[in-house]
Amino acid sequence: MKQAQKGDAQFLEMIRQNEGIIYKITSFYTDKDHPISDLYQEVVLNLWKAFPSFRGESKYSTWIYRIALNTCVSFFRRSKRDVTYVDITMDIPETVETNEDIQELYKLINRLGKIERALVLLYLDDKSYKEIAEITGLSVTNVATKLSRIKDKLKQMSNEQN
Repeated sequence: MKQAQKGDAQFLEMIRQNEGIIYKITSFYTDKDHPISDLYQEVVLNLWKAFPSFRGESKYSTWIYRIALNTCVSFFRRSKRDVTYVDITMDIPETVETNEDIQELYKLINRLGKIERALVLLYLDDKSYKEIAEITGLSVTNVATKLSRIKDKLKQMSNEQN
């Protein structure tokens, strides 16, 4: 019984230390019809189920990113609906010029596909190409190629709006 309690405490501590990652990813993939708490709960449940098989070959944060992104993408595949609205302005600074630019960028990002959004989210979170590759299961070269194409796509989308 003590071993199970130790594992429970370790899991809870891991969640506490990385709740910002979980919140960020789930907020990026939620919409106004489905509260963030539902998706957050599903991510934590999947982490709990997978926790006994965590081998320690990567950092907890890398492992959490991978499970959280897979959970979010799977959630929307199962529900077979398109996300049309994502409220991700919670942590945006209140400076007028920067706020408008960031809001515009997030509007464009929200128009990307689910996998593209995941890559941009990781990139904006200052993850290296190697870390993004570990989290997504893509090769480093594929990550670099996809991010380059996504940047071009965002520029094109921005120019079309102006």
